[in-house]
Amino acid sequence: YIFTTTKTEFDRGGAIQKLLLHYVKTVYLEVAQCAACNRLHTLEERLSRWLLTVADRLNSDEFPLTQEFISQMLGVRRSGVTVAAHALSKAGLINYRRGHIKILNREALEASSCECYQVIKNEYARLLSNSPQHYCD
Repeated sequence: YIFTTTKTEFDRGGAIQKLLLHYVKTVYLEVAQCAACNRLHTLEERLSRWLLTVADRLNSDEFPLTQEFISQMLGVRRSGVTVAAHALSKAGLINYRRGHIKILNREALEASSCECYQVIKNEYARLLSNSPQHYCD
């Protein structure tokens, strides 16, 4: 029922269509930015970006994550995640215990991240900051 209703509203070409198309564009930008990030930036920068993104999505600076899962998400070996997480922990940016991560200094973690985090964050903020009226114009 929900899918049918959403599809009907989308097909009308109004506000829902504009919003969903803008959202898809934003997700596409995120995927493209992450692909470039994976090629150009260090593992430590990418781990910082990824942890910040997880924290944003969960609205929490503390969450359960294993190094194995992180390695799969970043497409790297677990040993690489161990080294990068240790560096962030040693710098006082995160606290990492078996299967659990807590961001201790978000501002410093953002500074250790590549610019990709801010690019993606700004695009989502732009999407969410548009008033519903914007999509009705």
